Amino acid sequence: MTTIETTVARRGVVFLRAAVAAQTVAIFFQALTAGLLLSTSYGESLHGVGARVMYGASMLYVLAAVLAWRPGGGSPRPVLYAGGFLALASVQVVLGIAHVPSVHVPLGVLMFGLSVLDLGRRRR
Repeated sequence: MTTIETTVARRGVVFLRAAVAAQTVAIFFQALTAGLLLSTSYGESLHGVGARVMYGASMLYVLAAVLAWRPGGGSPRPVLYAGGFLALASVQVVLGIAHVPSVHVPLGVLMFGLSVLDLGRRRR
């Protein structure tokens, strides 16, 4: 591997870690605003904005995973994880819009747990 290829691969991994961290923080923000949603008048606005940010972070994760895989020569496994997160985020948005908290809340907890696990794996 040449120096340029090594640099590209390293940057891809750094971008992937940053994307997973952003996604994890966005999901955690959603948990905080879910509590505000129940107790304040502005909670719904914050939760709605957070939902858009979380969905964008999931798309950023897909982009980072593809960039770490193709040009960087990394494993395709993060692309599968990122695609799974984007699918879960899509289901989460639909459930939130449909006001189905009995599935929306546990799915959010699951997504946060999976994102923290993925972040921990990336930190190693």
